Amino acid sequence: MSSTPESTTGTTARVLRLLDLLQSRPVWSGTELAGRLGVTTRSVRRDVERLRELGYPVNAAHGAGGGYQLGAGRRLPPLLLDDTEAVAIAVCLRLAAGGTVEGLGEAAVRTLAKLDQVLPARLRSQVEAIHEATVTLDGAASPVDASTLLVLARAVRETERVTFAYAGPRGSGERRVEPYRLVATGRRWYLLAYDLDRDDWRTFRLDRMTQVEARGWRFTPRDAPDAVDYVRRSISRDAYDHVARVRIEAPKSLVEKHIPPSVGTVTADGRSRCIFEAGGNHLGAMAMHIGALPWEMTVLDPPELRDTMREQAGRMLRAIGDTATD
Repeated sequence: MSSTPESTTGTTARVLRLLDLLQSRPVWSGTELAGRLGVTTRSVRRDVERLRELGYPVNAAHGAGGGYQLGAGRRLPPLLLDDTEAVAIAVCLRLAAGGTVEGLGEAAVRTLAKLDQVLPARLRSQVEAIHEATVTLDGAASPVDASTLLVLARAVRETERVTFAYAGPRGSGERRVEPYRLVATGRRWYLLAYDLDRDDWRTFRLDRMTQVEARGWRFTPRDAPDAVDYVRRSISRDAYDHVARVRIEAPKSLVEKHIPPSVGTVTADGRSRCIFEAGGNHLGAMAMHIGALPWEMTVLDPPELRDTMREQAGRMLRAIGDTATD
């Protein structure tokens, strides 16, 4: 009696599963692979040969510590990705394609086009939800909980109300909001939302959120402020006890190269001057940072900052033995 040959579909599925296993760990023994695939070690050897014929460099070593290992070839072989990996790569590529990673824009666009072509619709919608709901203020953002990011991104796109527990500087509690935009800064992620309990616009740090839920309650979008400008003001001045206004004797384009948007706002004051605004809780620290800027300047507000800078200047002159102070 002749044995029934393996179906082509079954063999292909098993070879793809073998490739996935080889990509997930550096070394596998033949026995381990056979157990995972539910076949004999002889079938494993045949499937390894099929991979090699397709151009995958599978190395095999005998003896203690030996086994099968996916090696580096002259060309990058296709990768098998699970859902989470595919979404993560697509989101990173979209950020890079948008210019947030220097020098990778063109390559990111080409790679993203290939990946987007084969992404299932359910995964493509997740990627689009994160991308469409996100704008970049400056640089790359710090890691945030992926589930939180995805829930908020979907809620932004679907105009769904969100509830979450929030540990803010002025206390903790549950918040009910209408989410509008996610903003990535060089250090953190923020949500621009309309706070239903405070009847006003607010920004929230994602790393301070827990128990984030979208309950399916839809809302009618309001006229929202510009997300980047609002978050920039919130994190650079509105949350602080003091706000400094300084006229700098340098054009806005030059000053902006030295001051990140998350630190303060810079607005033009003619062609050769600009106004720098930033917040802080300690006048002494603000005076030191502003005094370190490499341009001539005039402190406009607050008067207390001018007094603090005058005191610091006197101490510095005395420290170097210069007593010719006013």
